[in-house]
Amino acid sequence: MLDKIKDALSKFARIGVADKNSVDELVKELQRTLIQADVDVKLVFELSKRIKDEALDEKIPKGLTRREHVINIVHKELTQFLGEKAPQIELKKQKILLVGLFGSGKTTSSAKLAKFYLKKGLTVGLISCDTWRPAAYEQLKQLGDKIGVEVYGNPKEKKASKIVKDGLKQFADKKVIIIDSAGRSALDDDLRKELEEVDKAAGADEKLLVLSGDIGQAAKKQAEEFNKITGLTGVILTKMDSSAKGGGALSACFASGINVKFIGTGEKIDDFEVYDPVRFVGRLLGMGDLQALLERAREAIEPEKAADFIKGEFSLQDFFGQIESVSKMGSFSKILEMIPGMSSIKLPKEALDVQEAKMKKWKYIMQSMTKEEKQNPDVIDSSRVQRIAKGSGTRPEEVKELIKSYNQTKKMVKKMQGGKMLKRGPMAGMMKGMGI
Repeated sequence: MLDKIKDALSKFARIGVADKNSVDELVKELQRTLIQADVDVKLVFELSKRIKDEALDEKIPKGLTRREHVINIVHKELTQFLGEKAPQIELKKQKILLVGLFGSGKTTSSAKLAKFYLKKGLTVGLISCDTWRPAAYEQLKQLGDKIGVEVYGNPKEKKASKIVKDGLKQFADKKVIIIDSAGRSALDDDLRKELEEVDKAAGADEKLLVLSGDIGQAAKKQAEEFNKITGLTGVILTKMDSSAKGGGALSACFASGINVKFIGTGEKIDDFEVYDPVRFVGRLLGMGDLQALLERAREAIEPEKAADFIKGEFSLQDFFGQIESVSKMGSFSKILEMIPGMSSIKLPKEALDVQEAKMKKWKYIMQSMTKEEKQNPDVIDSSRVQRIAKGSGTRPEEVKELIKSYNQTKKMVKKMQGGKMLKRGPMAGMMKGMGI
């Protein structure tokens, strides 16, 4: 769905005249894409009518072309259609209960949510009360160990509500306690009864339904059914990185009156974010998400080093440190999606993989350099290149490529003078220097 909407907007942005025919063609393409994404047909046509009515209105805001006016309308209408406002996430002492069916991604989402609060500076405890699925506790324990969060469970206990009560006592000192409940392939009487007992035992402040983004319109019914049992406060949508029906699930949740609070955007623990309709639609339309990129950068990059980097005052060692920071922010493909003006660039997966492989080689090359060479790469002559290549198990050409990338990046960053660089996209310059 994402690529098709981006393509439709890109095509519209390239046309000579934004007339009625081009607007009609854009709306038809949006209709086809949204219906294929399992969005309710009635809602699609209501959205289409509003876009056409506003787009063909002669009152164009001052300073905008008709094309820009139309794209702005599409952004506004899709934002309202998919939720309007970002949720308020409370950073306080709280208990959070996660519910949902088998295969929705509850256990993984529990760990992702734990990592989210952990990064906000809160202490977190995880409780596994899924007594039905084999190895459910072991799976959550492995994820908890990976992120440094304690997990409570009792595989010998068959009463889920008892596990919850014991877990709450165990984590009485934690700020945030997240409870991973059991699921089924369908919402049957046994699950209803167990969830009611777990809900009562937990006394949770937040009750979040975990839904897979690929279920489309069925999200509405599931949200309504689980809401009857526990009284939901929100939804976590998973598999939003590749789901063709993600738009259907988002619009269905909004239509049910139960807002999406978080979305899972990939398989890694950090592929998880607060759902913000404005930012989501911005990425959907190929406009990037600079705010999300900067948030990731702040988490990954030390502020003092970043400031020196922006001024162009950095050694080869600093350059490599920034490369490592970029790798912590996620894959190149995800970073590109967030950069305004670069989100519509379609690089083949092989090319992105090559860049990540290149970073690993550069690491080995750097490890084979002396302290002097890292601080002042100008001293690296041909004999030193040969020594470094041999010591790192790389080719001399690869050593020269690293030095060339460093020099290009330093030269370009100095030209762009800090603030200007940020306006163009903080990572765009660095990526150019790295050969992307």
